[in-house]
Amino acid sequence: MSTMKFCRECNNILYPKEDSEQKILLYECRNCNHQEATDNNIVYRTEVHHSVGEHTQVLQDVAADSTLPRTKSVRCSNCSHGEAVFFQATARGEEGMTLFFVCCNPNCGHRWRD
Repeated sequence: MSTMKFCRECNNILYPKEDSEQKILLYECRNCNHQEATDNNIVYRTEVHHSVGEHTQVLQDVAADSTLPRTKSVRCSNCSHGEAVFFQATARGEEGMTLFFVCCNPNCGHRWRD
């Protein structure tokens, strides 16, 4: 698993950058342009492709996302499990942010909004 690198000058995130002339991989700060050589030449990249008319949906795997906050103050209406992850997003056709919940029961994955 890769770790995030931070700039020694300004503490912002360092991003991978290719030096095509020297054919090496560097980490570069987008704030102060500090650069440093990498000790690992592997770059992970996630691409999301959507066809026309397709909408992004919350996947059941979101319950396993350790970066999302969890709550035990709600009950799933589908399975009565007492833990859910939650996040805010803009709901389709609505203004403002909506609070979304996803049940943490691996056999359920029910989604609802507040």
